[in-house]
Amino acid sequence: TPGLPDDVFEHDGLITKRHIRASALALLRPLAGELLWDLGAGAGSVAIEWCRAADGARAVAVERVPERAARVAANSARLATAGAVRLVEAGVAESLDGLPRPAAVFIGGGATASLVERAVEALPAGGRIVVHGVTVEAEEVCVAAYRRWGGQLARLHHVQQLRQGGGDRRTDTC
Repeated sequence: TPGLPDDVFEHDGLITKRHIRASALALLRPLAGELLWDLGAGAGSVAIEWCRAADGARAVAVERVPERAARVAANSARLATAGAVRLVEAGVAESLDGLPRPAAVFIGGGATASLVERAVEALPAGGRIVVHGVTVEAEEVCVAAYRRWGGQLARLHHVQQLRQGGGDRRTDTC
């Protein structure tokens, strides 16, 4: 079941948090043998959980920041079936043309209108896309995409109280 604890992944804080990730995967609906594009993979958590959710599911994780790409590789080696996650260390825009056609696309925080359009064009009939708009600009992109193509538009806010070493720490995720 999707929703591995965040602390099983190596990350620098830029990770799709557990509860938000589980929601994204529910909407992406991984099926056996299908391919996911995880664009702006960060820690690779969405790609990895996609691959764990269905037999033979595969993912292409695109990440341009070298340190994060190294984390995607390490997390994939530890948490996914060997070869299930293919890492592309490059910017998203320049990497899309050579990728095999996906059944689903996940765009983390870096959504632009042109990126969403290219992702939608790459999807077959019945394909699924989830875009996380973590900035006001990305939210505007999501609203424009919703107006153009329909689908579902939701805003999730996640607050979690964590207890560590006798103290409390609160984390917020939108």
